[in-house]
Amino acid sequence: MDPLEYVWAGVLAVFLGPEAFSILGVGIPMTVLMVAGGFLVGIVGGATPGLAGPFLMAVALPILLSVFGFTPDALLPVLGFLIGVMKGATVGGAVPAILFNTPGTPDAMLTTLDGFPMAKKGEADRALRTAHFASVSGDTFSDLVLFTCAPFLAIVVEAYLGFNEKAALIILSLSFVAAVVGSSPMKGLISGFLGLFIASIATGQDNYPRLSLGTETMQSGVPLITAVLGVLILGEVLVAFEEMYRARNRTTIATSDGPQFKSGRLSFADRRRLMPFISISAVIGTIVGALPGIGSTLAATLGYATGERMHKGPVPFGKGTPEGIAATEAANSSVSGSNLIPVLSLGIPGNVAAVFLILAAESIGGFNPGPSVFRFTTEQVNPELVIAFGLFTAMMFANILNWFTGAHIMRACGVMSRVPRQVLLPMVLLVTLAAIYVQETNFGVLYFALAFAVLGYLMRKLRVPTLPFVISFILAANLEEALRQAFAVSNADPFFLFKSPLSVVFLVLSVVVVVFFSRPRREPSEPTNGSDRRST
Repeated sequence: MDPLEYVWAGVLAVFLGPEAFSILGVGIPMTVLMVAGGFLVGIVGGATPGLAGPFLMAVALPILLSVFGFTPDALLPVLGFLIGVMKGATVGGAVPAILFNTPGTPDAMLTTLDGFPMAKKGEADRALRTAHFASVSGDTFSDLVLFTCAPFLAIVVEAYLGFNEKAALIILSLSFVAAVVGSSPMKGLISGFLGLFIASIATGQDNYPRLSLGTETMQSGVPLITAVLGVLILGEVLVAFEEMYRARNRTTIATSDGPQFKSGRLSFADRRRLMPFISISAVIGTIVGALPGIGSTLAATLGYATGERMHKGPVPFGKGTPEGIAATEAANSSVSGSNLIPVLSLGIPGNVAAVFLILAAESIGGFNPGPSVFRFTTEQVNPELVIAFGLFTAMMFANILNWFTGAHIMRACGVMSRVPRQVLLPMVLLVTLAAIYVQETNFGVLYFALAFAVLGYLMRKLRVPTLPFVISFILAANLEEALRQAFAVSNADPFFLFKSPLSVVFLVLSVVVVVFFSRPRREPSEPTNGSDRRST
């Protein structure tokens, strides 16, 4: 098959795949239905403070696996639903930030700076439409970059990287994530090493379980999804419960019924005026998203700061100008596509959403994200390449849904911003525990979930980032396999990682990244008045 035939096969796998049901004799493909359902769930969840795309993906994954099973036909529907959730949550996160000044995520904080002032002035509808237009524009641009760069990067990696280079590349990726996530690179490294250590329990190619302490409970290892959900979701729930307990005696300020909606359709002139801000922010977000571990918060910050320098309008940034919303939303939305570049081309997750896509692929089987996916074979069909182009098709279908329906659903989801936390958090806890039990069908796995929930809670209290732990936990098996293969190929040479110039470059870059981000940051000194100086 030539490349165009692979692309067409991926499109057909989405639109002519297994049918969910038929209407008047017209079959509705399961993957199309799951993408649409995931997109709707993502917008509703993103519009609800306390929920976000990663949480929705975490809860949905075990349930989807129990419904669809582990057959090859389950790959595209499950991945399509997760893609829909990721894209919908990106758009829905702007709803509470604009309507009620309640950012559900850190990057949505910048949306409140101009979105909520516009809502107070009666321009809530215009603010939501601006956020939607900027978000879907940045997301579409990022997806196009993904479709172009991921196959090219994978082909280069497959052609020039051997076992030792791949092992060194994984080490570089883990070092980069550990160094840039959180406030302290050392804490990031501790989190990464802890993930590698726990993942090594009862795994490997040995004939006996290692680090199991001779107990039957540990002989089968630590359940992957249980560990990820425990640290990421249950740990956050425990922190939220503690905050609710501390704030139980605080007085609450009554809020108004919400902003008034006026007609705020964006004209062609309005969209043309916003395009320079959207374009620059989309490029920034795409570049930031392609780097593992950085996330959308930095992209939103850089996009907003760049847009503020460009802005020459009568209303300054922070006072209720649409350009501020456009710059922020385009930047954080364009991260969602480019962060899949290292996932599909290298098999390395760069953020939490990508983690669950890899978990889904590994759980179902038949699709191993990495350089081998984009192997264009002519003698026989590469099914993984068909799945990859099917995934690209599902992403574009989600973008089309977003273009035509996203703005209307965003406006309808404003009521979700009023769900009380004391109602939401217990539901989150119960649904997460139920999802974990459905995945493992073993009551004993709940003890693992509780242990990792406590671990996630302690990591947050100690300000140790959780993302390096999760990514290293997932990549531990790939790293060990690459190291074993490189060691075997080198005839048991203890310095096998230093035999290739490229692997040496990767290892040196790992050290440079950690050292660079470990430098003490200069804090701006507080101004002192003359009397203070004279007194000293």
